[in-house]
Amino acid sequence: MPYNVETLVVGCGNILYKDDGFGPEVIKELKKYFEENSLPDQTAIVDGGTGASYHIFTFPEECWKKVIVIDSIEFGGEPGEVRILKPSEVPAGRYENPHARPGEHLIEELEKQCEVVVVGCQPKEVPVIDIDMVLTTPIKEAIPKAINIILKEIGAL
Repeated sequence: MPYNVETLVVGCGNILYKDDGFGPEVIKELKKYFEENSLPDQTAIVDGGTGASYHIFTFPEECWKKVIVIDSIEFGGEPGEVRILKPSEVPAGRYENPHARPGEHLIEELEKQCEVVVVGCQPKEVPVIDIDMVLTTPIKEAIPKAINIILKEIGAL
């Protein structure tokens, strides 16, 4: 699944588990935004869902100059807080490929090839058993903040 662009925006997460669906929801809203606005050349917006580690981060394209990852990430903030994180600040094991070397941190490896920006949102609730496809209120309210950061990162503002 090649993405032959210079800038790749990837939403990660599982929409079945409440706030873990933040990344895919941001991607959905970005796509709506770009229905009426011009997407910068050489930019792609992708819902990586739960397969980004295997399908995207494991097989980087040589043409990538910047990868922006959007995800719900536990970083100790207030629910709905959005931060730009360095790959080294992302909790270990967050992006692993079960077929890669144990402990390999894929986005840190990717950072050796291109700029990697992680737009993380502190979740309020991520159930581990029950399926709930609705984001909590603070996470829904964080979507415009994340979109603003992404638009600046891709030069669309």
